[in-house]
Amino acid sequence: MNGFTHLDESGRARMVDVSDKDVTRREATARAVVTMQPETARLIASGGVAKGDVLAVAQVAGVMAAKRTPDLIPLCHPLPISGVDMSFDLDVERSRLEIRATVRVTSRTGVEMEALTAASVAALTVYDMCKAVDRGMSIGSVELLHKAGGKSGEFRRE
Repeated sequence: MNGFTHLDESGRARMVDVSDKDVTRREATARAVVTMQPETARLIASGGVAKGDVLAVAQVAGVMAAKRTPDLIPLCHPLPISGVDMSFDLDVERSRLEIRATVRVTSRTGVEMEALTAASVAALTVYDMCKAVDRGMSIGSVELLHKAGGKSGEFRRE
């Protein structure tokens, strides 16, 4: 039905059967951006947030989120994730934090949703840790940057 793999012939939601797909190494990188007040960025950089090390907690949250993606996104397959790397680029001058999540697996299906979930939950964790000083933070630019492996090949955002 219009190329949507998660819909059957009658338009009902379904989990895609990946039985016939090849097991290959697959990787995906996603990002999320948190914008904040200048003072919030300075507090994160200096370690002055009362709840603790914001980026360390966000890193653990991102890894945990990648592993729990099928519990959150109904039609995602549980995958034997082989690695999750989280990176954080805090630009204090621009009051902006870019979060990147790269997830790897050797399986029959890709890890785009796991990477997107990891970046999103890490951004939500930053919000949670800093909301006492900045409720006006915003989370945006949640997007897939790159994916490799599998039948559909490579994707790279321009």
